Amino acid sequence: MARIRKFLDWPFFEPAHRELAERLDVWAKAHLAHRTHADDRASVDASCRDLVRMLGSAGWTRYSVPDAARFDVRALALIRETLAWYDGLADFAFAMQGLGSGAISLAGSAELQARYLPQVASGRSIAAFALSEPDAGSDVAAIQCSARLDGDSYVLDGEKTWISNGGIADFYCVFARTHPAEYRPDGSVGARGISAFVVDAGIAGFDIKDRIDVIAPHPLATLSFSACRIPATHRLGVEGDGFKLAMRTLDIFRTSVAGAALGFGQRAQDEAVRHSLRRSMFGKTLADLQLTQAALAEMATELDAARLLTYRAAWLRDRGERATQQVAMAKMAATETAQRAIDRSVQLFGGRGVVHGEIPERLYRDIRALRIYEGATEVQKLIIARELLDAGRAGGIINE
Repeated sequence: MARIRKFLDWPFFEPAHRELAERLDVWAKAHLAHRTHADDRASVDASCRDLVRMLGSAGWTRYSVPDAARFDVRALALIRETLAWYDGLADFAFAMQGLGSGAISLAGSAELQARYLPQVASGRSIAAFALSEPDAGSDVAAIQCSARLDGDSYVLDGEKTWISNGGIADFYCVFARTHPAEYRPDGSVGARGISAFVVDAGIAGFDIKDRIDVIAPHPLATLSFSACRIPATHRLGVEGDGFKLAMRTLDIFRTSVAGAALGFGQRAQDEAVRHSLRRSMFGKTLADLQLTQAALAEMATELDAARLLTYRAAWLRDRGERATQQVAMAKMAATETAQRAIDRSVQLFGGRGVVHGEIPERLYRDIRALRIYEGATEVQKLIIARELLDAGRAGGIINE
């Protein structure tokens, strides 16, 4: 509890956030601290389903669905930080409920929201966000999966890949091209002409083409659509505005990725401190060595700096302010900092740090994907630079 109390008094938080974090920590300690971590695909799938149900019955996944059309981004980040500290797959299960249904929360019709969101909030349905394609990852505008209007239905054709919860989700928010791509003079693809749809698992013409195994055991898959017919009423928002909807969704949940990274990084620091105090070395403890103290000091300082950036971004989002640059800074700083903290922890553990199943080794696999998911670090740098340059142009700094 001390690790939570030390920053919950920051002015970014309200009493409700402090109460939420403390309740969740008690719940997670009771339900997640001693959970067995499976690595094979079938066990991971089953665990993920169980975790969604657990999180739903305990009331945590309701934070994945906005209250009165407003997401509490600070709550999302706090929940992910706590879950990640205890269990990476629990964090994944929670996060995908929000990201997978976020487009419905933001742009779904009243009918679609009533049909899907209560199921997500209660943990009875598993959601997925289907944006990436084999040739369209960071360059979202390049997607080729198509959706053509045919009477009162859309017909989807194409593939999606790297889809979290692929193969276990009950429904997918799928982004597809409804109008031909527009090419700019420099050869890049414009973002117009993409739309979003809700696609139920098991519908004719929709298949799981391949399952994908990655270093952190998560359900991932490639999806295939072949003459997949869905009702026109399953479109989310205005036709052609799908790119904007995808970016709005990512902008909300990207801050929570930073929260998860902080959880992983903080667990690495806590384990490193505990191990250093116990490990005998050269007639002393590992903690007595100045090199160890330097490593721990760097971990603590960098993690606190990243935490300040993260909760500043979440606070700004909750105030309704535009925070694209601050969100990108938070995501980049938190994931890169956590990677360094975990690497130092592995080093301090020595041989034990690379033994499969040890906490530092598990954290090492958990963190690596977060530097790529929902916008790689390099993309965050481009976003930050773009915001800086746009502000400079608008402010006339070039002529000063």
